Amino acid sequence: MNPMLSRRNLAALALLAAAASLGGPATAQNADADFYKGKTVRIVVGYGPGGGYDIYARMIAPYVSKALGTTVVVENQPGAGGTTALNRTMTAPPDGLTFMLVNGLGAAFSQLTDQPGVRFDLGKLSHLGTVSASPWVWLVGPDAPVDTPKKALDAKKRFMWSGSGPIDGLSDGAAFTCEALKLDCRIVVGYPGSNEAAIAVTKGEMDMIYVSDTSANNYVKAGQNKALATMGRVKSRFFPDLPTIFEALPLDADQQWIFDLHSTAENLGRILVAPPNLPAERLAFLRNAVKTALTDPQLVAEGEKTQRYIDFIDAEATKKATLSIVTDITPAQKKRVQEIVAKAETK
Repeated sequence: MNPMLSRRNLAALALLAAAASLGGPATAQNADADFYKGKTVRIVVGYGPGGGYDIYARMIAPYVSKALGTTVVVENQPGAGGTTALNRTMTAPPDGLTFMLVNGLGAAFSQLTDQPGVRFDLGKLSHLGTVSASPWVWLVGPDAPVDTPKKALDAKKRFMWSGSGPIDGLSDGAAFTCEALKLDCRIVVGYPGSNEAAIAVTKGEMDMIYVSDTSANNYVKAGQNKALATMGRVKSRFFPDLPTIFEALPLDADQQWIFDLHSTAENLGRILVAPPNLPAERLAFLRNAVKTALTDPQLVAEGEKTQRYIDFIDAEATKKATLSIVTDITPAQKKRVQEIVAKAETK
């Protein structure tokens, strides 16, 4: 064989191999883009129409549609505080046509505390990213004599906290607060939602409520409630002058652990997931599309205008935070969480 020809053939083969290597991911992305043409993607919401999760899902749907190049619809599947819909998402076909906007805190704590009916594993779902996350705030009635956490500690009385369910953010947040600060509390669940639970505090039927800062902003602006503290280490954009619980009180290591654990779950926020076991190429394509949608300046501006903020966190960081709650926690810590949450009672 002509040595020069042989070298040329080898060079040509090397160039072809390099081109194939470079074209692989692009080819895969094109294949996934083609897959979505003419398809319909569902964003499942585990609550009825009109609530915060429904509004967020409908706000982001057009941008996800644009990023995927397909039709995106919102499908409400209310039941068991989102558990029914999340169970269905867990067993849906891993084809990338079903997403769910999940209450990360509620789902993580429902799994962690072995709530009846939970058949999902939040750690095994395909994480696409965080849509938004809000700090939570401790509120009291507008005329309450207790207007700081220190006064609550000094009051030496039983406080009534309102909630809607055992794992709803409101009641478990109250339970963690009472455990950390050794407050004498009665946590009463059974109110239809946070609005009704907050009104009960306004009327004096209940003393306190633990809510997201977006809800707290509405209640405080309306003169319905007063804010005592933001319950994590990060201040609220709505209450920049309000101290965090870490600033308001001297906390020992155990108290800090309790507040940090709950605020980590709170920071899961509204997370977007898909069924487990998506093919790696399609999952990567979806994650990129979700990132494109949720960082679109037009969507960010729309959220700011309506005070439904987009606080995008990428898929890997979202998954890491999720695993820190549902997988990395020790058996002893899990048992303690279960004991704390069990303190809520039915109204």
